[in-house]
This record gives sequence, structure tokens and C-alpha cells, in this order.
Amino acid sequence: MKLKFKIFIGFFLFIACISTGYAQKKNGITQWLTQGDSTILFALQPAKLLFTRNPSPHPIIEVDDSKTYQTVDGFGFALTQGSAMPIIRMSPAKRASLLRELFDTVGTHIGVSYIRLSIGASDLNEKIFSYDDLPEGQTDTQLVKFDPGPDRNDVIPVMKEIIAINPLIKILGSPWSPPPWMKTNNDTRGGRLKPEYYSVYAKYFVKYIQAMKAEGINIDAVTVQNEPLHPGNNPSLLMTAPEEAAFIKYHLGPAFKASHISTKILIYDHNADRPDYPISILDDPEAKKYIDGSAFHLYNGKIEALTDVHDMHPDRNIYFTEQMVVQFGRNENPTDPKINIAWPVTSLIIGATRNWSRNVLEWNLAANSQFTPYTDRGGCDMCQGAVSVDGDQVTRNLAYYSLAHASKFVRPGSIRIASGETDRVANVAFKTPDGKIVLVASNTTPETQTFIIRYKGKSAITSLTAGSVATYWWK
Repeated sequence: MKLKFKIFIGFFLFIACISTGYAQKKNGITQWLTQGDSTILFALQPAKLLFTRNPSPHPIIEVDDSKTYQTVDGFGFALTQGSAMPIIRMSPAKRASLLRELFDTVGTHIGVSYIRLSIGASDLNEKIFSYDDLPEGQTDTQLVKFDPGPDRNDVIPVMKEIIAINPLIKILGSPWSPPPWMKTNNDTRGGRLKPEYYSVYAKYFVKYIQAMKAEGINIDAVTVQNEPLHPGNNPSLLMTAPEEAAFIKYHLGPAFKASHISTKILIYDHNADRPDYPISILDDPEAKKYIDGSAFHLYNGKIEALTDVHDMHPDRNIYFTEQMVVQFGRNENPTDPKINIAWPVTSLIIGATRNWSRNVLEWNLAANSQFTPYTDRGGCDMCQGAVSVDGDQVTRNLAYYSLAHASKFVRPGSIRIASGETDRVANVAFKTPDGKIVLVASNTTPETQTFIIRYKGKSAITSLTAGSVATYWWK
């Protein structure tokens, strides 16, 4: 009898051990990896990391979902005409395949969830236009000639195909310039918006939102002016903070209210070196009541400036709306095997979201391998797309891989949660709407870093080689 009992207990313990091991593997940490030497590019790793209760001497990233911060709207790119032209010229089957890879989440698809459109032309257009261009000397204060016609050739049809894949995608509209007849210099480049046309320009925004809605494209938010302190681009406009505040509180805000438009109004849309610009506008309560939040780029300044603005006005949101992410410029060596993945993931994906941003947008979605088209007098001649598209040939670039580490996993509606900072492995954590925990980590050092992921008292050990990035997720 004792022998039978011992056999039974032994069998029970054996089954328990097998069950525990199975449960650990099933509930372990899934890892997607990009190596800094480019030998692995955004690939699912076959073995899961297993949580244990064993202590370890390595640095610890403590993930705590009891401490929450901002909600995430999404991650994405700008869809300029320079992006839409090579995409719309692909064969229908290849175009459909590329767009599904970019905007779906099945398999290895990267799940882009946010798009920025230019209201009229940007500096990555074949030619410059607004939606109400007139012969010199003419005006159209009733906007009877308003027409987004040029965008119907490429941007609008590509956007419609994207919406068919992801109907819930967030869309931001940003103008580079008003129609020249509204400006002090009657030019697409530089100049200021004439005060007598403030109300007309507000109606221009209203018409844009209504026209896009008629195409089945819902504009979630607009920025008042792309890079308002950089009038040297083509197209561009100089708009000071007092001018932007006056335009919003006396014209744009009331125009949206009168037309029952719920599209969010975002201010600034420029570099993090001038947090005083959005703060000064938000300090005006009559302007602030129409404003959802402030938008930033990072060509100058420090990403921590986003927190400075948040701390001054915590009841308004923060957005990150543009940063060029380029692996190779025209004069660099394209045969270098390294991929500089750690910089954009650390500075943008981790940096912006740790500083309260609800989104991260990189510049831009696609281009051909020659980086054309771009405008004269300041257009970008080295703006590599997330993908390079030449005919039906597609090459995936640095921006593609850097954004994929967030966009596929941190879906809209996710909430940033607390995660411990280390001086060698940058990181940020989120809880998704379906209950997953996602940790994005980046090794910014020249050496391999071993560290511990700890969650609810359990730990998992992992390492990242120099300049590598990983996304970890678990239930």
C-alpha cells in the first residue's frame, strides 16, 4: 500500500512539473528583436523568456502597471505626395500587399495606426499647390474655388486603401502654407498670414475637413502650421505665438464650433527647443479652450521639453508629429552593415512617450531610392522613406524597423505604465487594451547589456547586444 502511495505521489509531482513548465512557456515573454549589426531585423525570437522568482545581480527594469500615464493614439508616418506617388504607381497586387504589410497586424505586418497628411503641398511634393490657387492679383474670400483636386491623383486614393485595411486609423492634417494670395509676400515660401484673411483661412480649414470627410477620410486633428518658426522652406509660413493664439481664439476655434467640427486643434508643430511657444498660447485661456494639445519635432532641442509643457498645462495633451529617420544620406556608405536602430527608438519611441506624447510620427512613409520628388528653395533632398519604392521593388529602411517595434504591439488605446530607468538600457512600458504588457528596450551602449525584467515579483533575465532594440510582451 505504501509503495502504491509513493508511486502515486511521484506521478503527481511529475505531472505538476510538466504542467508548470508548460504554463511558464505559454505565459512567458515573447521577444521581437533588431540587432545593431543588422543580422536580425524585427524578427520574432523562437524561445520565450521565462519568469522565475530567483534573484539576480543584474540591473532591473521594474514594470508596474499600477502606475499609469497617458493613453496612446498610435504610431505612424507622414503620407506626403512624395510617398503616395510611388505607391499609387505600383501594380495593384503589389500595392495591396505593401499597404497590408504596413497597416495590418497579422503575422509580421507592422500595424501603422496613425497618418499625417499635408493640407495642400508639403516640401516633398512634385509641385507646390494650395486648395485655392488663383492668378496673381485675385482673391477668393468666399472660397468658391476651393478644391483638393491635386491630392485626388495620389494621396486621397492611397489613403482610401489604407482606411479599407484599418478603418480606425487616426489622421492628422498639417498645412505648410496658406494660399499665396492670403500672405504678405504673395509667395508659397515664407511671409505671414494677412490679418484681414484670418477668418477666411479658418474657413479654409473647415472646408478641408468637410472635403476630406466627403471622400470618406475623417481628420482627427489638425495643427495650425507646420514649423511656424521656419519660413525658409518651400512651402512655409512664419507664424509667431501671439499670431497663432489670435488666429485660434478669434477665428479657427469659433469657426470649428459654428460648423460643429470636432476635429482637434493642435498648436506649435515645431522643434522641442521652444517650449515657450506652446506654453504662451496655452497661458491664454480664451485660446486654450479650443486647443487639445501641443505638437513637437526634434530637429533641435531636448525631448524632455515635452514634459515641461505637460507640467505647465497637464490638462492638455502632447503629440510628436515629425522626425526624419534616415540610415544613409546621399554621401554616406550604403554598404555599412550596421543599422542605427537604437537612436530613433531611444529618442522617439521611448523618449517621446516617456515625456507624455500620445503618438510618434516619423517622416515619411515612402519615397523612391532617389528621394524625389521634393520642392525647390528648401525641399528635402535626403528624406528617405520608411520604405523605398521603385516600381514594384520595395526596400525596408531604418524608419520602418524603428516604428515597427512600437506600432505592431502598442495598439491605440494602450496606456503607458511605469518602468524603471537604467543608465544603459532605455525603455518604456505599456498596457494594451487586451491586457498585454509591452516593454520596448534599447541598448544605447557599445557593449552587450544584460538586465532583468521584473513584473509582480517575478523576474526574467535577458540581454541586448550593442546598439540593439527589442520589444517584449506578455500576458
